[in-house]
Amino acid sequence: MIVEIDEKSGFCFGVVNAIDLAEKGLEKTDNLYCLGDIVHNNEEMSRLEEKGLITINHEKFKNLKNTKVLIRAHGEPPETYKIAEENNIELIDASCPVVLKLQNSVRKYHQEIYSREGQIIIYGKKGHAEVNGLVGQVDGDAIIVSDTEDLDKIDFSKPIVLFSQTTKSLEGFEEIRREIENRMKLNKGDNDIDFTVKNTICGAVSNRQKQLRDFVKKYDIIVFVSGVKSSNGKMLYNICKSENESTYFVSNKNELNKEWFKNRESVGVCGATSTPFWLMEEVAEKISFFS
Repeated sequence: MIVEIDEKSGFCFGVVNAIDLAEKGLEKTDNLYCLGDIVHNNEEMSRLEEKGLITINHEKFKNLKNTKVLIRAHGEPPETYKIAEENNIELIDASCPVVLKLQNSVRKYHQEIYSREGQIIIYGKKGHAEVNGLVGQVDGDAIIVSDTEDLDKIDFSKPIVLFSQTTKSLEGFEEIRREIENRMKLNKGDNDIDFTVKNTICGAVSNRQKQLRDFVKKYDIIVFVSGVKSSNGKMLYNICKSENESTYFVSNKNELNKEWFKNRESVGVCGATSTPFWLMEEVAEKISFFS
């Protein structure tokens, strides 16, 4: 049985940078605080925690003083930086440049559209760290939609600017865009609508979607490796499943089922932008023993 790992899978630049900064910080101290999970993968989290990384929530963060805290790739709202300054907390800022650019864009368009009583719409997962950071840029004055059922929150008679969480699917974003446009036209009764669309899905994520579609077609069975809390992982897994019905989701090698591989000649192993390559290698190695 042939077992091959998708060389394009694994950490995106933002996650690589955050983990690199964490490891460098831990070389200088016995422990380092991180505001939220540095990556949505329990296996990688455990590895870093063994090195001394301490994950904290925002409540704990508010009570810290005179220490160092890592901001992960997802980014943070302005309130976090204000608290850090007040509590003499040194921030190691690993915010992804793509996310920071999106935050700036949300602020810019909010200032412009606010004067016209318009609305900022963010296609994303409510409560997700990146989305919280985006909404925080405009003091909560944004509408979060995760699917078409959420569109009833929108006033289609007003101007709209649409953004996306950087790790969402292109198909989902296009569906939301199309439905908003249609409802605005119905409301106006013509095609003269005030609708600005900003496709802010990360290029690394959008390219990964197309590349994965091609990858999974080459194999009898696909094993997708990801943390269960990863939004990107869920989205990419669904893409794999849509192209190859014999796709299985695992978080580590212990979740593999030997029965999956009976009478199979080829296996492709791939993962999310939050999946470490060493974890996919472990999974692939165990699969090899099944042949």
